[in-house]
Amino acid sequence: MRRQVIWTILILLATCGQAAWAMGNAETAKNPIIWADVPDPSVIRVGDTYYMTSTTMHMNPGVPVMKSTNLVDWEIVNYVYDVLAAGDAQTLSNGQNEYGKGSWASSLTYHDGVFYVVFSSQTVGKTFIFRTRDIENGPWDRSTISFTHDMSLLFDDDGRVYLVHGGGDIRVLELTADATEIKTGGLNQVIIRNASAVVGRGVILPAEGAHIHKINGRYYIFLITWPRGGMRTQICFRSDNITGPYEGRVVLEDAGIAQGGIIDTPDGQWYALLFGDRGAVGRIPYLVPVTWEDGWPVFGIDGKVPKDTGIPLDSRSMIVASDEFNGSNLSLVWQWNHNPDNRYWSLTERPGYLRLINGSVSTSILDARNTLTQRMFGPKCSAAVAIDVSNMRHGDYAGLAAFQKNYGFVGVKVSQKEKYIIMVNASSGTAVEVESVPIAQNTVYLKVEGDFRDQRDRAYFYYSLDGYQWHAIGDTLRMSYTMPHFMGYRFALFSFATVDAGGYVDYDWFRMTGSE
Repeated sequence: MRRQVIWTILILLATCGQAAWAMGNAETAKNPIIWADVPDPSVIRVGDTYYMTSTTMHMNPGVPVMKSTNLVDWEIVNYVYDVLAAGDAQTLSNGQNEYGKGSWASSLTYHDGVFYVVFSSQTVGKTFIFRTRDIENGPWDRSTISFTHDMSLLFDDDGRVYLVHGGGDIRVLELTADATEIKTGGLNQVIIRNASAVVGRGVILPAEGAHIHKINGRYYIFLITWPRGGMRTQICFRSDNITGPYEGRVVLEDAGIAQGGIIDTPDGQWYALLFGDRGAVGRIPYLVPVTWEDGWPVFGIDGKVPKDTGIPLDSRSMIVASDEFNGSNLSLVWQWNHNPDNRYWSLTERPGYLRLINGSVSTSILDARNTLTQRMFGPKCSAAVAIDVSNMRHGDYAGLAAFQKNYGFVGVKVSQKEKYIIMVNASSGTAVEVESVPIAQNTVYLKVEGDFRDQRDRAYFYYSLDGYQWHAIGDTLRMSYTMPHFMGYRFALFSFATVDAGGYVDYDWFRMTGSE
């Protein structure tokens, strides 16, 4: 029986010691403020509203724009682009892909009524500069310059525009006044040589991840590095001139929480929004109080990131959500794995359902087009789907996955005219069908549970024939964060053919919950 109640779960409030949602009481946000993959945050304030962009690499639409009024409750309000390019790598064609590439480490800036988002793409080999006067609705104008690494954009008081970037040696590159091109004859030089040396010992990660700010007439550049025998560490350099000389120091070395810039509130308080690597769930954001001493930013409390931010929750944020597929457009919480093929999915061919059509033949979920994803999250999460498999063909697979390079899924496969519910585990690097259960019906219910407590990083798989009684299937997936994908695990809805194209499935709903 189809249930019409929409179960929308607001999980940005999920933290290590609190429930996944707040009820509008006096509860304050705990760190991490988002227990989900939101790496490389870049945050600005315009009036009393904050905006943040983040890295989502090979997912599309790309570069999510998130909005908040208190720095802890966030919702996705837009994306910077639908697709960045359409070559073989972006379309999973001819054996190519752009896992772990795509767009990286955006810099978000606001100047004279215009929002700027700058990022690079290793796949395309360029730096992209997007501009809009309406960050929540667009449209966006786009220009490109040569490739730069981990850049940060600054509009200076005198009208000059700088891009600070690099790894190890930190450089400044001057742009035109409208930030669309490299300025002919402008600055293009190293301004901090071997920035990692400030930690006083050898490193396994040269300084990178630049965020530049100009505060009270002084330039501050925040970077991260990783000392040998230590952890990801936040460092800061300051100078009275853009070209230096710069003096630097370590400003935070706690639990590997690093990389990001600082932001002030309307009442004059300062915070840093950084992230920490936390295993299979990904790189998750922490809000760190900042004070000032002798013109230097002081991060944390006694050098530590506090558990409690002290900021009241308001329960209005959303970066993941359940979905009944009742509308004509996908919710902003969803992203496609690589570029979608818009000919082969629909919310209108069967109203109230998401239809995924197999437009080509694939070898596995890793090269299947139109796999639809959203973030898994901690401490624990669960997602279930109802799926109509009556139009699957021989050799087709469809279901619900815990998706990364070493994925696992519970789904339906068709062999000749027989249907089976199966669990597949690819944690070894090779997909293994662990268990298979024959079925004689066309509506099935599938569920995946994730446990990220203390980096347990386990996923469990279930099926139901009536939507009420659940049965475990297969074995436990030991989730692992891999560099080829460079992304936290995601729930993924998928359908692909291995023999002939043309089959399809209809997802009735996707419902998720979270718990401690």
